Amino acid sequence: MAAFAVWLTGLPASGKSAIARALLARLQARGIDCAVLESDVLRTLITPRPRYDAAERELFYAAMAQLGEFLVQRGVPVVFDATANRRSYRDAARQRIARFAEVFVDCPLAICQARDPKGLYRRAREGCSSTLPGAQTDYEAPLQPELVVHGDRGSPGDAAREVEALLERRGWLARTPD
Repeated sequence: MAAFAVWLTGLPASGKSAIARALLARLQARGIDCAVLESDVLRTLITPRPRYDAAERELFYAAMAQLGEFLVQRGVPVVFDATANRRSYRDAARQRIARFAEVFVDCPLAICQARDPKGLYRRAREGCSSTLPGAQTDYEAPLQPELVVHGDRGSPGDAAREVEALLERRGWLARTPD
């Protein structure tokens, strides 16, 4: 089967990374080698001293989309694990990658703030950050994602199964017997 890209987007702490890990495990169990492009990891390479301003985010997400396109063209399925707070960042990846699915990890802001595993919302409240999507900078939810999963309901594994089912419906993965 030809490679594909899935972009998991949602507020910080919505559950994107946990879903990406669960999806990766499910794909690996099928014998599919997949690359997870995690924004936190890539940011240290692309923008080692991040400012998180609009110009830097534009550069960063363009580089992520280009890297995803590069991998998909070489037969490597890609899972983007990145907030990408502007629709235009995700739309640019969609334009570059033919087999592209946007998955919105919908989770109420209050739950994301309560989880706060990286202390991002705490730093925003303390004034140590001024650009956190959903708190100080807008987060533009997808208008027509291929799938919506809920980061506040069910498990990351449940959400990963929903993504896997989407990929099967699209014909990007072989259907598994029930």
